[in-house]
Amino acid sequence: MIINKYFSNITPLQVEQFVQLEALYNDWNTKINVISRKDIQNLYEHHVLHSLGIAKVINFKDGTSVMDLGTGGGFPGIPLAILFPNVQFHLVDSIGKKIKVAQEVATAIGLKNVRFSHIRAEEIKDQYDFVVTRAVMPMIDLMKVARKNIRKEQHNALPNGIIALKGGELVGEIASMKNIATVWELGDFFEEEYFETKKVVHVTIVNKK
Repeated sequence: MIINKYFSNITPLQVEQFVQLEALYNDWNTKINVISRKDIQNLYEHHVLHSLGIAKVINFKDGTSVMDLGTGGGFPGIPLAILFPNVQFHLVDSIGKKIKVAQEVATAIGLKNVRFSHIRAEEIKDQYDFVVTRAVMPMIDLMKVARKNIRKEQHNALPNGIIALKGGELVGEIASMKNIATVWELGDFFEEEYFETKKVVHVTIVNKK
């Protein structure tokens, strides 16, 4: 499994949880289309490993709280929740049937550190150390939506804020954030061709309360 190639210290339980994802997503995807039909055979590379790109730039400390905004069928939240069992994840999506898939998958593999909400991001009042997302939304819009959800107290080596998986050219998109944004190329961590244009973007959010 490609996960072992880049995360060699995972436990037998984590290996088993990752292995179970294939059959579960294949089954659910026939009922509710959360991954494009032609991409489901690339589940581990394009979805699971891509989600774990976030773990290459931050090792979440135990007790950290993370919201996955627009999780769809559970990415990046479910792979990250498997990798960080002592971190609390809140997976959020405005589309109920997608949240149902994520919830069923998490239950089937025995994840205890996740909760789910069918809700729009604008309605969420809770605060977290980080908001993660596989973002199609421009970073500036993401900041407007998620800024209120970042807590003030710091626990991790990376400052609290938004961590987004993005693709393509970002220079224009983050031009106004050069003092608060950091970009990592996933091609520096993963050798597969798919990751050549993929990036992780961290934006520091400082709230007064």
